[in-house]
Amino acid sequence: MNYVFDILPPLLQGTGVTLKVFLITLVLSVPFGLALALMRISRFKALGTLVNGYIWLMRGTPLMLQMLFIYFALPFVPVIGISLPDFPAAIVAFVLNYAAYFAEIFRAGIQSIDRGQYEGARVLGMTYAQTMRRIVLPQVIKRILPPISNETITLVKDTSLIYVLAMNDLLRAARGIVQRDFTTTPFIVAAAFYLIMTLVLTYGFQRLEKKYAVYDE
Repeated sequence: MNYVFDILPPLLQGTGVTLKVFLITLVLSVPFGLALALMRISRFKALGTLVNGYIWLMRGTPLMLQMLFIYFALPFVPVIGISLPDFPAAIVAFVLNYAAYFAEIFRAGIQSIDRGQYEGARVLGMTYAQTMRRIVLPQVIKRILPPISNETITLVKDTSLIYVLAMNDLLRAARGIVQRDFTTTPFIVAAAFYLIMTLVLTYGFQRLEKKYAVYDE
């Protein structure tokens, strides 16, 4: 037990990096995903095709590959040639990747709303923006909570991929201690930390689902 307390400081420090990547990605990728979804279903076909291609690219290639490309290859791309430090590179990769997944979730939710509600809003004199904000999106949020919950929990676990950029996240901190002390205990403690984080998220989303379920009764 004393050994567990001894290794907690570096693991907690790594957890801080993990949570920072998670929170920043979530805050940026959700609104970006909503914007992509609205662009994809817009009446401008060229824009919808462009967004569809972007989503296909982001969902069709591994997140780790995207992260490595942004960090190692992007500086050598002609015209662009941007060199990003490890943390911003990880954030950019995560946001671009997860926004594509959130976009598909939002798109499915928006298209599940009956067209009659759009027509009713038009009769009442509402603009498209007012219809989306006051009528469509409140219903969409309730419908997409389960897939959003799954994607958010996946995001927590995917943050472990940042170890490829030599960032001192929870998994990298645990692996460093394992290699130093030749014991698997740090992995067990790290697993417990991940389980606690996913447990908190699961509980939070369950509360939200129950809150919105009241309106179905």
